[in-house]
Amino acid sequence: MRHRLALPRGPVRSALAVTLVASLSLTACDGGTPAAAPEIRPVRVMTVETRSGGDVVSLTGTVQAETEVNLAFRIEGRMIERAVNVGDSIVADQVVARLDRQNEENNVRAARAAVAAARGQLVEARNNYTRQRELLVSGFTTRVRYDEAVRTLQNAQSQADANEAQLNIAENRLGYTELRADAPGTVTARGAEPGEVVQAGRMIVQIARQEGRDAVFDVPPAVKDMADADPRIEVSLTMDPRVVAVGRVREVAPRADAATGTFQVRVGLTDPPAVMRLGSTVTGRMLVNSGPSIEIPATALTRADREPAVWVVDAATETVSLRRIEVVRFDPARVLVGQGLVPGDVIVTAGVQALRPGQKIRLLGAAAR
Repeated sequence: MRHRLALPRGPVRSALAVTLVASLSLTACDGGTPAAAPEIRPVRVMTVETRSGGDVVSLTGTVQAETEVNLAFRIEGRMIERAVNVGDSIVADQVVARLDRQNEENNVRAARAAVAAARGQLVEARNNYTRQRELLVSGFTTRVRYDEAVRTLQNAQSQADANEAQLNIAENRLGYTELRADAPGTVTARGAEPGEVVQAGRMIVQIARQEGRDAVFDVPPAVKDMADADPRIEVSLTMDPRVVAVGRVREVAPRADAATGTFQVRVGLTDPPAVMRLGSTVTGRMLVNSGPSIEIPATALTRADREPAVWVVDAATETVSLRRIEVVRFDPARVLVGQGLVPGDVIVTAGVQALRPGQKIRLLGAAAR
């Protein structure tokens, strides 16, 4: 038995027939939906080259004294005078500050009186000893009384010596009421004001000695590690680059600063100009990486799994792929590459954010194919 497909009658039947015929016609003509063309991104590229001659690192620092000392009293007391202030130049043996001398003067007078009394007792003991010795020889005294005279003389001598020492201490303490500079220099800080009661050892003034000057810099760890064993540093005034001095690294802090993570480096200056005064802001320049190196623009840098990377171009397929690199140092304009690139590699320098692995690219300025 044959089954026929029942179609609606009237206008509906006519519309269905027209739609069916149109669909069959389109299918016969097109042969299927065409595939979308791959997206091509325009980019700028560069060819990686080896650069020689090293790089100059510039850091800003200040001029400080090679040696700074804190001057303090050796005894406690009330300070009645401070003869210098911050910025003053001083000479050796100059009086810097004074304490109230009254108590120390009284101690000296008391010590002198004790010395006088001890000397009197010593004279008496010595005379008694001489007399007992003569009587012993002539047989008019006993050995016991002679021995007693000897002990008395020895005790009197010891007491006189002790009192002499106490007098010396009292006189020294009187001299300690004046604080004197031990070398020429410049006052850089003060720690007490006249009228204050100060303890022994408290800093009264800080002196920057004139023995030498250092340029002090806060150096990042990467720069510190790249420096040579004994680098030559060129130091110039920031406000006047024509004023130049040279120096060598004299001291490197063993630990990084907890807040900044930098290491303090002191560069000893050789015959610095007079205008390179204490506190001046200076710029230090040092040549690093004197061997061959690879440098790329900072615009070429991107990330792959939170690691620095670049897009490398495959010239045969005109596609790109991500390659991780090791960054030695970078600034807003350029990146110094340690590993990951070799001379001859072609990398993308503009348009890196719009790329994906396997992306077809077109060089900007090249004719479209």
